[in-house]
Amino acid sequence: MAKHGKKYRAAQARLEDGHLYGPAKAFSLLKEINGASYDPTVECAFRLGVDPRKADQMVRGSVGLPHGIGKTATVAVVAGGAKALEATEAGADHVGTDELVEQLQAGDLIDDLDAIIATPDQMGKLGRLGKVLGPRGLMPNPKSGTVTMDVAKAVKEIKAGRVEYRTDRQGNVHTVLGKASFTVDQLMDNYTALLDELLRQRPASAKGRYLRTVAVSTSASPSIPLDPAASRDLVEDEEA
Repeated sequence: MAKHGKKYRAAQARLEDGHLYGPAKAFSLLKEINGASYDPTVECAFRLGVDPRKADQMVRGSVGLPHGIGKTATVAVVAGGAKALEATEAGADHVGTDELVEQLQAGDLIDDLDAIIATPDQMGKLGRLGKVLGPRGLMPNPKSGTVTMDVAKAVKEIKAGRVEYRTDRQGNVHTVLGKASFTVDQLMDNYTALLDELLRQRPASAKGRYLRTVAVSTSASPSIPLDPAASRDLVEDEEA
């Protein structure tokens, strides 16, 4: 296991063992302990009380963050004809059909992409790329708004700061909230938008505590655990 540097250990020492922080305090502390020489990404991790093996308990979708994520997303659109033109005019970085799919299959572009959008008629071509796109969270999906005929709207929303989320095999949701240079209020606004969306997407079949744990961190800091009850009161099932 790699050893952490002095800045990381100093940041870790600022955290109280076993203490759950309110969101505002956590973001304030996260900014204080940021010792990176660059502007690191702020990330949030939720552990949800769901069983992702059950289709009706998969939590997946997208949400627009009020203050974006601190960078302009790189978007590819698999579409032809008039829809390709619409995507280009909306600001898509890569647009095409067969040639673009071949580039994706070869592994080109993937590391630079934040999202892939496709029109429904092109999804048959992308289906065979599940093993390439799936693990990176890049496979277009109607639930996340990335399989659509309104490609211009999807491109603009993603460029403006819409992020996708989905539960992994353990019921965790990881997503970006912004940059360490954001103000506490900006991070709170983004966090609240994401939290409200996750609560709205709570599966009806999920019983017991839904919001199990929440933590925030930067790409250069230790994780700060949040108090789920301080985030929202709606974390318990009435029958639990």
